[in-house]
Amino acid sequence: MIYLDAAATAPVRREVLEAMWPLFTSDYGNPSSHHTVGESAARALDYARRLVATELNCRPADVVFTSGGTEADNLAIKGIALATPRGRHIVASAIEHPAVLETLDYLKRLHGFRITLLPVTSAGLVEPEILRNALAPDTTLCTIMYANNEVGTVQPLPELARICREYSVPFHTDAVQAAGWLPLDTAELGVDAMSISGHKLGAPKGSGVLFARSRIPLEPLIHGGGQERGKRSGTENVAGAVAVATAICLAQQERESNCAASVARRNHLINTVLTGIEGAILTGDAQKRLPNLASFCFPGASGEAILLELERAGVISSSGSACAAGDSEPSTVLLALGIDSDIAQTALRLSWTPATTDAEIALAARSVVASVRAVQALK
Repeated sequence: MIYLDAAATAPVRREVLEAMWPLFTSDYGNPSSHHTVGESAARALDYARRLVATELNCRPADVVFTSGGTEADNLAIKGIALATPRGRHIVASAIEHPAVLETLDYLKRLHGFRITLLPVTSAGLVEPEILRNALAPDTTLCTIMYANNEVGTVQPLPELARICREYSVPFHTDAVQAAGWLPLDTAELGVDAMSISGHKLGAPKGSGVLFARSRIPLEPLIHGGGQERGKRSGTENVAGAVAVATAICLAQQERESNCAASVARRNHLINTVLTGIEGAILTGDAQKRLPNLASFCFPGASGEAILLELERAGVISSSGSACAAGDSEPSTVLLALGIDSDIAQTALRLSWTPATTDAEIALAARSVVASVRAVQALK
């Protein structure tokens, strides 16, 4: 089997499991407890926080451990919007993850916020001047994802964040898909808040991080014992914190070498598919895209049939976001790129981990060509 659905989830890394094990066996205490077992767990939690802060180039006080990317997005957007809003206007891109779009819808329905969804180019990019023109005196937050989870387009984040800074608008980014492959230096990116999910990086599901600058007020979603400096109450998942911290550290240390190899694999796969299948459409930006993701549409073919054919050939892939699996409606991301709804139903997304080999990608590329041709022959 060749697993090419890493954008949905990745296997847990051995180094991460080894880092977690003591937190289940010896340092299993409650970090709020004032005895040796609890203090040992508290030291592990502090270690994880400092490790993340080093990789993100921020203060440890800016790091909040969460249950994943969805909670981090919710905490950032609701937390900033409801804390000390200068108005009730939020700006986002039209291709955000459901964790962002549904949060915005909640704020609109229950708190009267006005939401502006920025259009994107046919490659999925937010144009800086479009953002500038959307900002208003009552804009209290802008949230634009770092890299899209369906088509892989990478946004010009520092430029977008700089525009928001000119207008004193806090800037949040969903970096869930980007974290394993792109730089995470929050100072260089210029972001005020950033969401990361552990299970995309080789940590277990249920672990995540929110970076949120301490100078920006943040209303908590979960109330209770005041853990995480009052930003997220509840007994901390110390093993999960150590896991996601270790995964972030490993991904950033290996990033340059992993990216160089993965870009070559990505380009080979894209070229093989585009030359092997007449009418195939590459979705997302051809160059400004994640190193480990290739996405296509195949007009006239059934996307579901292609997935089944590929699985029979031993290649595991997806049609897009795992959070929308089973939804019969076309992808809102592809529609925002200007792709016709019928064509959007033929989408195929292939994504991989750094452990995926050149040979596996080459075999998968040939399998895609053969599978699409087989489906087209049935029409």
